[in-house]
Amino acid sequence: YGRCPEARKIGEKHALTFKFLKNDTKLIRNILEGHGFREVHPASSEFNIMWTGGGMKPFSLRTLNPFQRINHFPRSYEITRKDRLYKNVQKMQQEKGVKNFNFIPTTFLLPYEFEDFSATFQREKGIWIIKPVASSQGKGIFLINHPDQVPLDENLVISRYIDNPLLIDGYKFDVRIYVAVTSYDPLVVYLYEEGLTRFATVKYDSNSRSIKNAFMHLTNYSVNKRSHRYVRCDDPDIEDFGNKWSMSAMLRLLKAEGKDTFSLMMAIEDVVIKTLLTVESQISAACRMFLSTRGNCFEVYGFDILIDEDLRPWVLEVNLSPSLAWFV
Repeated sequence: YGRCPEARKIGEKHALTFKFLKNDTKLIRNILEGHGFREVHPASSEFNIMWTGGGMKPFSLRTLNPFQRINHFPRSYEITRKDRLYKNVQKMQQEKGVKNFNFIPTTFLLPYEFEDFSATFQREKGIWIIKPVASSQGKGIFLINHPDQVPLDENLVISRYIDNPLLIDGYKFDVRIYVAVTSYDPLVVYLYEEGLTRFATVKYDSNSRSIKNAFMHLTNYSVNKRSHRYVRCDDPDIEDFGNKWSMSAMLRLLKAEGKDTFSLMMAIEDVVIKTLLTVESQISAACRMFLSTRGNCFEVYGFDILIDEDLRPWVLEVNLSPSLAWFV
């Protein structure tokens, strides 16, 4: 962008400004400066775009002018907290039918729904995965295969583990999709055409004896970078090497294997949109309550999606302020 004079004229013509708060993203700075935006001090109230790592307090949102934008919606936690995401999807399943919103694994909230989980486990057994309700980067995640292994002294979500993931060269992977929402009323969504494919560092084995091996079952970069098997690729021109590929490279490989990647991407788009629909009314109401101007907010979410061997996408979680680092 910095090499495009026409792009720079946009911000320079209107003297547009931006600031960072609790967040400093080189990519965002590069794009904004490339469009002629000028950075101002974090304490300045004279800005057009504020990019922050977390949401603003309600009283601060009310002070925004019509020409100002912030990169978070009020109540975004309704989709980015794992417990709230599950409850909102569950509510939509009850209203619209499970088959129409069946894109997250069976889930229970702990410790409140432990008895329900235990009853389900007795009927169906299998492996389950436990996650803290509001963590990221793979922190605090582990697998269990018996209710006795479930801790009941903290708020957690427990979900049925998808034990038939699609594999590439024997390795489990997931996909990070970048989704921009510019409005919830009406809902306006943009899916970035590229994404990340993140691989585990140990070949997959569905045997329950392997459940303690995080390098096999978790695909998070923050987990697998600690593995001596992790392979990093710093060349942006190479898309299919190491433990992190581009989504395009993964799709090309699947297509070469004869898989219907067009239908797969349509299914991914479908679950992304349906996930956002589960929180549309809550976030729209918060915008009406806290914002003086409808267009004050936008947001970039990071959707983590697992594809099973039937090419069915599952939403694992939705990330607030996903990493936008160039090399991670």
